[in-house]
Amino acid sequence: MSASEQHRYNQDKFTTLDQVKLLTDHLTIAIDGPVASGKTTVGKLVARQLGCRFLDTGWMYRAISYVGLNRGLDIADEGEMPRLATSITMRLTSSDGEDRLIVDDNDITDYLREPDVERGASTVATISGVRVALVRQQRTIATDGPIVMVGRDIGTVVLQDAKVKVYLNATVEVRARRRYEERKNSLGSLSYDAVLKDLVQRDTMDTERADSPLRPATDSVIMDTDGMEISEVARRIVELVDNV
Repeated sequence: MSASEQHRYNQDKFTTLDQVKLLTDHLTIAIDGPVASGKTTVGKLVARQLGCRFLDTGWMYRAISYVGLNRGLDIADEGEMPRLATSITMRLTSSDGEDRLIVDDNDITDYLREPDVERGASTVATISGVRVALVRQQRTIATDGPIVMVGRDIGTVVLQDAKVKVYLNATVEVRARRRYEERKNSLGSLSYDAVLKDLVQRDTMDTERADSPLRPATDSVIMDTDGMEISEVARRIVELVDNV
């Protein structure tokens, strides 16, 4: 399948042509990268500087994990989890200047960083039917206006026509150190070695899954963030927007 044919296939698979047109009518910024590469922190900063909404699509996979675990479901079930993803509705709202994820009228944002929920999200994200259902919702959210969206398949699948595409990268050791420092004082926190092992496993799952594997879009700007401050990464992305 050629690149253009793959593009049309992905667009038709997840959304309507009307939605595709709407996505090209306002500012859309796609930021991809592996776990703990700084996507969320950078994306929030860019969104605040540009006055855009912000969506970490990882929230949506964690939301499916959270709801599934709370309902006692097998989150690896390739029949049950797509039905769950199709049956619930997600939307963004703002509270005290922060974007929040609402699932069926319930704000579950504060529960999405729980270790069991995060681990479950990696399993959920490998299920094709879940990805199809959530990409549709992600594109619907994107049609509501200017947005910075971060994840692992934003530039390659979700927002293929995004005005700006960026892929953030860093070594797994640096990413593990960031994640460890971020959470070392929280309840149930893991050791550095455990965090490193978890990230290696999650990288393997993300890059080797059959549906929408993690990779840079061909037209992404790739940024190695190992030695960069968050503010510098955000500044460079805003400069890309200014030059569009």
